[in-house]
Amino acid sequence: MEENYVAMSRSESVAMIRATARNFAENELRPVVMKYDELQEFPHEIVRKLGEIGFMGAMAPEEYGGAGLSTLEFFAVIEEISKIDPSVGLTLSVHNGLGVGHMLTYGSEEQKRKYLPDLCSGKGLGAWCLTEPGSGSDSGAMRTTAVREGEWWILNGSKSFITHGSVGSIFTVMAVTGKQNGKNQISAFIVEQGTPGFTAAKKENKLGMRASDTAGLLFDNVRIPIKNLIGKEGEGFKQAMKMLEGSRIGIAALAVGLAQGAFDACLKYVKERRQFGKPLADFQGIQWKLAEMSTEIEAARLLTEKAAVMKMNGEEINRISAQAKLFASEVAVQAANEAVQMHGGYGYIKEFPVEKFYRDAKLLTIGEGTSEVQKMVIAKSILQ
Repeated sequence: MEENYVAMSRSESVAMIRATARNFAENELRPVVMKYDELQEFPHEIVRKLGEIGFMGAMAPEEYGGAGLSTLEFFAVIEEISKIDPSVGLTLSVHNGLGVGHMLTYGSEEQKRKYLPDLCSGKGLGAWCLTEPGSGSDSGAMRTTAVREGEWWILNGSKSFITHGSVGSIFTVMAVTGKQNGKNQISAFIVEQGTPGFTAAKKENKLGMRASDTAGLLFDNVRIPIKNLIGKEGEGFKQAMKMLEGSRIGIAALAVGLAQGAFDACLKYVKERRQFGKPLADFQGIQWKLAEMSTEIEAARLLTEKAAVMKMNGEEINRISAQAKLFASEVAVQAANEAVQMHGGYGYIKEFPVEKFYRDAKLLTIGEGTSEVQKMVIAKSILQ
């Protein structure tokens, strides 16, 4: 099977989708990328247009309003978008991989029919709510609770660092519904924006990814109908861990796109910038930096594509998704750092795109499982 990974990633269908995403990024994103970053404003108009071309329901079946793209095709979209604006790449990854993905994988037919059409069209925006102020990497220690009262579940607690926290419309919320053998039993629920008692807390003022909305959430006796339970009671934690496996590949694709964007900006700059009477590109030190960046980015891309194909084939992806996310995110940070260095003083000012890549990159080694957590996952898989 391995000899087919590269062939599948270079197929005509992937190339066509990639070209569509690249054209969108150049024409719709590049002119406004710094405006949204400076204002720390969520790009609602961009999301609407992404919905119109099918990217907000990328992997969902057409019967629910989705585009029915393959995993490889969708990750090509994320990569191309993230070359211009990783913030929008993050919105696509979280909305599709976790917001739409969780409901598509574990939701009832009634839930899919009710919520997916709006999510896939971009009229609705999905958010996925696991992290809490006191439970980040240790997500099983969450304290948000859901108590059954007749035909209702009553939610109380809070969430933090939630992507789309203040702009989302459909929230997948993990909450404790009991204990078993001393451990929290966690279930997953659908909570709609505007439900009484459910509010967004402070919107975070972030270093990077500033056009991607991040906020806390508060649940104060939030009543949701029993039909909003996703799957069975007590299965939420297992659902969440499986969803993270796939979404980590999305973050890896985002990281590859960011790294490639930084590399492309460097290549353009060193060919144009002259020092000591010749272009920077003529200096061996610069050439070696470019060679190392290019090699690492291609390795990250191939590892990410392999993980995507394994997911498409229904293979076990726990280790490979963690490997792709770990490697690609660290490559992105290194590429952004080298990009700023090669630009010199110009890399430190906002007129050049590498400054933003530098700020955006670090989140990729933290969100959806830190690099340290990925190493734990990989080691456990190797040793079991």
